[in-house]
Amino acid sequence: MAGGSFTTGAVTKERAQQYKGRVTPYVIVACIVAATGGSLFGYDIGISGGVTSMDDFLKEFFPAVYRQKLHAHENNYCKYDNQGLAAFTSSLYIAGLIASLMASPVTRKYGRRASIIGGGISFLIGSALNASAVNLTMLILGRVMLGVGIGFGNQAIPLYLSEMAPTHLRGGLNMLFQVATTLGIFTANMVNYGTQKIKPWGWRLSLGLAAVPALLMTVGGIFLPDTPNSLIERGLKEKGRKLLEKIRGTNEVDAEFQDMVDASELANSIKHPFRNILERRYRPELVMAIFMPTFQILTGINSILFYAPVLFQSMGFGGDASLISSALTGGVLAGSTFISIATVDKLGRRVLLISGGAQMITCQVIVAIILGVKFGAEQELSKGFSILVVVVICLFVVAFGWSWGPLGWTVPSEIFPLEIRSAGQGMTVAVNLLFTFIIAQAFLALLCSFKFGIFLFFAGWITIMTIFVYLFLPETKGIPIEEMSFMWRKHWFWKRICLN
Repeated sequence: MAGGSFTTGAVTKERAQQYKGRVTPYVIVACIVAATGGSLFGYDIGISGGVTSMDDFLKEFFPAVYRQKLHAHENNYCKYDNQGLAAFTSSLYIAGLIASLMASPVTRKYGRRASIIGGGISFLIGSALNASAVNLTMLILGRVMLGVGIGFGNQAIPLYLSEMAPTHLRGGLNMLFQVATTLGIFTANMVNYGTQKIKPWGWRLSLGLAAVPALLMTVGGIFLPDTPNSLIERGLKEKGRKLLEKIRGTNEVDAEFQDMVDASELANSIKHPFRNILERRYRPELVMAIFMPTFQILTGINSILFYAPVLFQSMGFGGDASLISSALTGGVLAGSTFISIATVDKLGRRVLLISGGAQMITCQVIVAIILGVKFGAEQELSKGFSILVVVVICLFVVAFGWSWGPLGWTVPSEIFPLEIRSAGQGMTVAVNLLFTFIIAQAFLALLCSFKFGIFLFFAGWITIMTIFVYLFLPETKGIPIEEMSFMWRKHWFWKRICLN
């Protein structure tokens, strides 16, 4: 095992105290450039819901939905229920799921940087296909290419950020990925608000502008260095040490460098990381790789972000009002992420996840009660209650933005030992995209079937995941990334598995 300061059944932080260095401008710039890849994910989440509520887009590709939309008062909850329309949104995520598993060996063999560049190129191709689509096949093919880009980017970028960041600021720097994601969502909402007025091709501009963050990610990736961990894992020890000295701003990196060397030797002795992650000693990491991304999606956040304009129109908001409301939620999400950046390395991961969960449960229940009492199949919300719903949804988004939003990516990216890190992150992304696909495909049907109960459905899941964090997730604040495996041996539950 890597690391030289383990005593049976406990994690010692003496090794972390031996790590020297400071936060250099080089690290900050590298992390900001890498994190821009998150804007791809965010832009697509934000753009999909807006485009699918535009009449010109619906007339071109989904005329049946457009005709159904005209009968809004017959059943408010069901007017967008169409599996073809849902497939437009969800096809990207099933492609991303497959791509994330393909990205794992690429990231391990060729480095984090190679996957970032590959993801950017694929996203460029997808945005071009979508913007110029003349039929549904071309549209879906473009979505698939976007999915490949997201699969590679989401697999590599959180790893890159966790490995470049110094231990004491790893949480905050890793969350730059979520900041970029939320800014991408907000930008997409504002773009949709502007392009809906451009008849009849505004939707093409919305989809085509995805090329901007893709170009930033691709060009940025070309100039980025790889991480010291990745260089050392691929046998480039001297190059890895020089880079480590550069990003830490000191030559005194012996302790951190030695941990990386030890971890890389173990990593290179493992030829099948996906098979090894199933071993008993990696059971805690495997459980978190599955449950953290699953729970992040089951908060219901993606349903709100994907279909915010559709959701608000279903509640009786006009076209402009629904896009303004969704832009407001996107802006709130972007702003709230900075709360997490400021507090995660002081308060820790558990406090934010548990308190965020409690606030989200409260908000989901309040929205369900308002819609259940004041909103029916053939009636619209009054202006006062419409404003109240938007406010409560914004409070829900705020809670997600400083808890499960960033930490759903941060925690998995920092807990895997190097020998299974690419495989573990690949599995995390795959599970995230699998449940994103399921929710994206099913949400419109669920909204039609459950009506206001959809919010209680998600509130139930948030209750489960909050209890899960309280019982099973140890605090990872301040623990060196290469010594994270020792943490499980101290935990009341996982030590029974790891030490047996």
